[in-house]
Amino acid sequence: MTSSSTKKIRQALGFLFLRLCLALVLAAVALFLADIISRGSSSLSWEFISQKPRRGMTEGGIFPAIFGTFLVTAVTALLAVPVGICAAIYLNEYAKKNRLTRLIRLSIRNLSGVPSIVYGLFGVILFVNMMKFGTSILSAGLTLGLMTLPWTITASEEALKTVPNSFREGALALGATKWQAIRTNVLPYALPGMLTGTVLGLARAAGETAPIMFTGAAFALPFLPKSLGDQFMALPYHLYIMATQHHDIAKVRPLAYGTALVLIIFVLGLNLGAVILRYRLRRRHKRF
Repeated sequence: MTSSSTKKIRQALGFLFLRLCLALVLAAVALFLADIISRGSSSLSWEFISQKPRRGMTEGGIFPAIFGTFLVTAVTALLAVPVGICAAIYLNEYAKKNRLTRLIRLSIRNLSGVPSIVYGLFGVILFVNMMKFGTSILSAGLTLGLMTLPWTITASEEALKTVPNSFREGALALGATKWQAIRTNVLPYALPGMLTGTVLGLARAAGETAPIMFTGAAFALPFLPKSLGDQFMALPYHLYIMATQHHDIAKVRPLAYGTALVLIIFVLGLNLGAVILRYRLRRRHKRF
């Protein structure tokens, strides 16, 4: 057997192994979604989406949890998106390539792997106690924003690295300032990747339970939050309580599956929005 034939066989076996891995992952995801949909679809209704919970969460809906999740995600975005993108621009375009910069990048990547419960405890110390925000939407949103920042910075910096240096050099050669070159020749082409990574980070934050558990989420509230200083209900914490801490878990199990399905739809909606946004932005810059 020739060496070329051996390489082809190895290549075929390698592709077969990769396809099997992909099939296993897709099968696991399909089984997971099928189970959630089959068990939770019976609970989905307009009342379930639009009403408040009643009688110890055994009746009614989850609208306060949906509303609270939306508010916290919005506060998270207000912190993570501008700060993360600006930090990535500075690190990639302005910062000198030295040990300090490498240490900062290493620290950011390490922070991406810190457990979310650690961010929750840090949020309690910083926002709830030291800054006196109390257990509120603001404390929870800022905590999730800090947790999302490393993801946002890393994704944005990687998107900036994909833009060829010739784009920058061409603008500088024509007399543009460094910021003008970045704004006109770099950001338009890096923006799709930056926004996609940012939205994916926000989708991850929207499904976190541990950080909001300590910083402002409540199991049941008789009212909707009226300001950022109020406590709130959230889908992930509501699901956690319904599935593990409720006094009648068997009775509310269908509602828990319905809550899980709504949370999945919420997260998938954010991911789908990121894909559509990336596609539309790239259509404007077909050269890249």
